[in-house]
Amino acid sequence: MNIYFHKIIFSCFLSLFIAEISAKTDSLPSNGICKVIKGQLADFRTKNDAEEVEINLKSLVTGKIYSTETDEEGNFYFYKVPLGKCSLSIIDRDYRAESFAFETNKDHLKNFTFSEPFKVNLKVSWLFNWGDRTITLKSGKKYIQEHYWSHLLAKIVLGIYTACLILIFYYSCIQMTLAIAYVRNRKKRKLEKIPLFDSKNAPKVTIQLPMYNEMYVAERIIETAAAFDYPRDKFQIQVLDDSTDETKDIIATKVAELAATGLNIQHIHRIDRTGYKAGALDDAMDRVQGEFIAIFDADFVPDKDFLIRTMPYFKEGIGVVQSRWGHLNKTYSLLTELQAFGLNGHFAIEQGGRNASGHFINFNGTAGIWRKTCIEEAGGWEHDTLTEDLDLSYRAQMRGWKFKYLEDVESPAELPITMSALKSQQHRWMKGGAECFIKMWKSLITFPGVKFSDRVHGFAHLFNSSVFVFILILSILSLFVLHIKDSFSDLNWFIQFGAFFIASTLFLSFYYWHSWRDKKGPFLNDLFRFIARFIQFLTVSMALSLSNAVAVIEGYLGIKSSFVRTPKFNVLIKTEFKGNKYDKKSLSLINILEGLLMLVFGFTAVQRAVYGDLGMVPFHLMLTCGYGIIFFSTLKENRSQG
Repeated sequence: MNIYFHKIIFSCFLSLFIAEISAKTDSLPSNGICKVIKGQLADFRTKNDAEEVEINLKSLVTGKIYSTETDEEGNFYFYKVPLGKCSLSIIDRDYRAESFAFETNKDHLKNFTFSEPFKVNLKVSWLFNWGDRTITLKSGKKYIQEHYWSHLLAKIVLGIYTACLILIFYYSCIQMTLAIAYVRNRKKRKLEKIPLFDSKNAPKVTIQLPMYNEMYVAERIIETAAAFDYPRDKFQIQVLDDSTDETKDIIATKVAELAATGLNIQHIHRIDRTGYKAGALDDAMDRVQGEFIAIFDADFVPDKDFLIRTMPYFKEGIGVVQSRWGHLNKTYSLLTELQAFGLNGHFAIEQGGRNASGHFINFNGTAGIWRKTCIEEAGGWEHDTLTEDLDLSYRAQMRGWKFKYLEDVESPAELPITMSALKSQQHRWMKGGAECFIKMWKSLITFPGVKFSDRVHGFAHLFNSSVFVFILILSILSLFVLHIKDSFSDLNWFIQFGAFFIASTLFLSFYYWHSWRDKKGPFLNDLFRFIARFIQFLTVSMALSLSNAVAVIEGYLGIKSSFVRTPKFNVLIKTEFKGNKYDKKSLSLINILEGLLMLVFGFTAVQRAVYGDLGMVPFHLMLTCGYGIIFFSTLKENRSQG
């Protein structure tokens, strides 16, 4: 009986075991093993075969995990895998972890081949694929911190990149506040009563015309100054001539001709150019007869009523009256259009906004009038910087003198018509601004009696040429930031700081919209025209950051250079241009670097667009176009000169 009972129990257990085995294998066909599963991996960005990539395959039927790595052609193979649902996982340290689900069936007993290569993404780009660090815990256990040093470098790059974004944002905020002040003051300014000129009590004025080798425009500015509508007995002209070519003879002839008519005009010619323009102005001070000194560069053509419209503003405490620059040849080319666009921003918003808020402004070197005692009390003209006008302006205002800016009084001048002339002008302004910052910033912060708001805005004003250094660093680092974005997912949150750049652009668009003087018709038409011009302006301005940044760095390092004055052309339309012997052109290292940057940013923009990473494509396209315009314009000018 017992033996029979045991047989029954054994039979039951055997039946249950067979049933369980059958249940587990119901999903598998006869011989339910796939002999080989094969596929291929390809790099998502390069499209190349991804070799030596570690992969796991997990059978969801049995739970077993199989491991392999790709060969030189990116192929992988798994052998004797049960049929059914599976999961393929990338576990390689250099590639982003990804999983792919698939299923095999009885049709795949011999093999299962994936029809297309799997696209895999590098966890770390070629630029940051280095520098592991072994960490030993207190317990003695060791583990490897992958790409430690490149990760650290990435953080440093992102830190500098973010700092540049914030500094540019700070600059744009300052410009935004000036634009708001300008807009608020515009209605008030229209209601201001214009003071009348009293010819009987008019003070004596000296007109100074500093020149150096200006054969194309010398006669024009002398004749223009001589035609000023002002009492002749209270009027003096000094032609401050440092010329070394035929210009000095042209000036001598014209001065003698005008002096013969009874005009109080002198030709002061220096052989020694010590101090350049500032030296010439300072050297002539002991021969100034007027209480006030009006200064004009050789390319200006002020209206004959200039003195009548400006002199009445010299109330007590006013040391300088500055007029707005106009543009004789604005429509000559796109280059002159863009210059006019930028200069209008300075003369409307910066000068107008600062003056409306009571902050310091600067005499622009020309088209303005100084009170002689203001120059003397501020310490006179000094020539240790290339922007003697900015230097003297701050020294005077810190001592309590007020400056008056007249936006409605326009003094037309010539804009540079060649890229080389423009870059020469920009180099002098940017380097001189940096030199003034080094010279003045401590005094501005510590000088007694200066309002805190004037210190803040003055500091930003003196420092604003440095924005080109930040733009250059930002643009170059943006190339590395893209690699960091590809390499370290945990650092991608830094990318959100790019919003600062968008905000800065919007603030600057507000700034330039209110200074744009080409509004002609319906708002939408004007808006679209403005957007196009603003983008063109930003494109070229960002590309000028290389040459301008070099100038700023030279200024900060104290590297001295001569005062290279901007060549004047006396040309209003293209058919009038016959060449200019002063506009020297040669291909420099900076020009070559501009061409190289054009290629680098262009390649990056195209590559990222192809891969669908569009975040920085517009920025890099603008840099490509900007550097291309500058580079090819330079080549064209050099070729035409040859």
